[in-house]
Amino acid sequence: MPKLSSFIRYWVPALVWMSVIFSASSDQMSFPHSSRIIAPLVRWLWPQASDAAVHDIVVCVRKGAHLSEFAILALLFWRALEKPIPGAPRPWRWTVAIRTVLLVALYASSDEFHQLFVPSRDASVRDVMIDTAGGILGLILLWTIGRWRGWWRKT
Repeated sequence: MPKLSSFIRYWVPALVWMSVIFSASSDQMSFPHSSRIIAPLVRWLWPQASDAAVHDIVVCVRKGAHLSEFAILALLFWRALEKPIPGAPRPWRWTVAIRTVLLVALYASSDEFHQLFVPSRDASVRDVMIDTAGGILGLILLWTIGRWRGWWRKT
């Protein structure tokens, strides 16, 4: 039973977040659909913006969403691999960070592969790189905060 509770505690949040990412790769979250929400908001905030500027802002918001969702996934993967104990400082393990980045890159690749089969989406190596960069940024943020807060014990 302890293995099941450990799986539920550490891996289920990552799996749930993976399903959120998977659902965001659907037709409903494609560029034409999401730009219907983002573009009017940009036009409301910045009425004099050209169509090209609005398009660029929509692209930046969407890529920022990629970075954010995969940064969160990296934190959840790291948590599942490391199984941190509150109040128990440990050394930062780069091997766990590297495994985390590999898992993020693997899931990003599978997400792009999934998009090959969604009519309004397309797969992009650039998006895999952006997603992986988001995972790396999430780990850098975790490492930085951990150093500042004293979470990582010196070895």
